[in-house]
Amino acid sequence: MSKKYLVTGAAGFIASQVCRQLLEQGDRVIGVDNLNDYYDVRLKKWRLDQLTSHSNANNFRFVKLDIENQENLKELCRSEGHFDAVLNLAARAGVRYSMENPHVYLSTNAEGSLNLLECMREHECTKFVLASTSSLYAGQKMPFTEDLAVNEPLSPYAASKKSGELMAYSYYKLYGFDVSVVRYFTVFGPAGRPDMSIFRFIKWIDEEVPIELFGDGSQSRDFTYIDDIAKGTIAATKEVGYEIINFGGGRNPVSLNTVISKLEELIGKKAKIEHKAFHIADIKETWADIKKAKQLLGWEPKTTLDQGLENSVKWYMDNRDWLKDVIV
Repeated sequence: MSKKYLVTGAAGFIASQVCRQLLEQGDRVIGVDNLNDYYDVRLKKWRLDQLTSHSNANNFRFVKLDIENQENLKELCRSEGHFDAVLNLAARAGVRYSMENPHVYLSTNAEGSLNLLECMREHECTKFVLASTSSLYAGQKMPFTEDLAVNEPLSPYAASKKSGELMAYSYYKLYGFDVSVVRYFTVFGPAGRPDMSIFRFIKWIDEEVPIELFGDGSQSRDFTYIDDIAKGTIAATKEVGYEIINFGGGRNPVSLNTVISKLEELIGKKAKIEHKAFHIADIKETWADIKKAKQLLGWEPKTTLDQGLENSVKWYMDNRDWLKDVIV
């Protein structure tokens, strides 16, 4: 039987792919997004266009809405009635920007989550999937496991995501909600965010503009392809009680220098690099232990880094005529 889902942040990088996969399996999706201008809105509209032109687009409804606006959110829930699950992927992202504008991170990532939980309580929807972040693991021993104490966030962004996790836990204990907290590790792929490394590196190499590289490039990440992340997020709608689940590439961390070399080969141009000081809020390495995701959800990543980078470069080249004006 098809199900009905509320997906927040629907024009975002990850949520738009979650919506697409839900539509492909025949489910109904109500997607909300405030279309803020943290980065170029043309990217968000491009992603929405892919959903509204999907073969199952009749099952998709987009509502421009900010989850910080409690009254508008309540009105939506009243009009739509029951959801089988709420997938909260709306968030203010970005470690460095959270240091410049911390208030909006708390209001979206913490209070926005609370608004959703309250609407769910009022309309007897008890399944909540909350997107969280590997940034919480700063300073912990690798590979990162979900049972690590993550009480020392290095940025307002990480602190705000932890707040959302704790709020969801309280609703699990108080009202019997079923909660999957999914911690993402360096998601990349076509139509990615322009403030993230892969998009930036591709654009800078192609345009022969110097790459802004913080540190010496030896810092490494557990890169995870967008389609795998979306599939895992949907798998997390399973009834689990309250669980925190890592979604990562499952490989040894890959250095930024290695990624740059691979992109140079794919693009056919040599990168120019401008080194900058390593940022205090950045993590030197990330590496997800994904055993729980395998055991609990039957999930593991399928797309290799090389294939994901090739797909990302191809998408960029196919859309280069308008991406040239996107600021990174």
